[in-house]
Amino acid sequence: MRSIALIDYGSGNLRSAEKALLKANSALSEPCAIHTTADPKIVAAADAIVLPGVGAFAACMAGVESKPGLTQALGEAVQKRGAPFLGICVGMQLLATRGKEFGETPGLDWIGGEVRRLTVQDHAFKIPHMGWNALEDVADHPLFAGIGNGDHMYFTHSFAFYPDDEAAIAAATDHGGRFPVAVARGNVAGVQFHPEKSQAAGLKLLGNFLEWRP
Repeated sequence: MRSIALIDYGSGNLRSAEKALLKANSALSEPCAIHTTADPKIVAAADAIVLPGVGAFAACMAGVESKPGLTQALGEAVQKRGAPFLGICVGMQLLATRGKEFGETPGLDWIGGEVRRLTVQDHAFKIPHMGWNALEDVADHPLFAGIGNGDHMYFTHSFAFYPDDEAAIAAATDHGGRFPVAVARGNVAGVQFHPEKSQAAGLKLLGNFLEWRP
């Protein structure tokens, strides 16, 4: 049975992500073993990894780094062994080279780019961006099998990840201006929206991730 490590570093959306993963897992023909953990041995050996996250970039990065051996275990599993990785919300943002929220904070730098504050061209659109938005320019990627342009996902954020290479953008949306909401490169992927709050479309994405074999 494949093992999935859901990283527990104190993120506020951990339990809702866990609940949604378990629900998506229960619908699979070959369910996985999902472990909510910060144990570096379990993480380093996991077949796939999910990193949740809500709040400020610097606080989430500090949370990950505060768990002994966790950053190294993530690197061992994802970068060296090629285990599939999914970052959710700030978990996705941590993939960047840097975050520019309350100063500049180094990220994991697994996908080059930076996290910066959303800007809107129409002041009718508010920041933070909270609520449902339709996906645009959805890539032909296994994570988005059965999900396409016009499908709605749930967002709550004020910052977004802008990759250096636009080829890494797997989906976008528009909230007073277009911005990336999903990235993917090799075995690494992330989504700005919350699949655990996005009902059927979100569960579909999580199920796709659990079956993903990059």
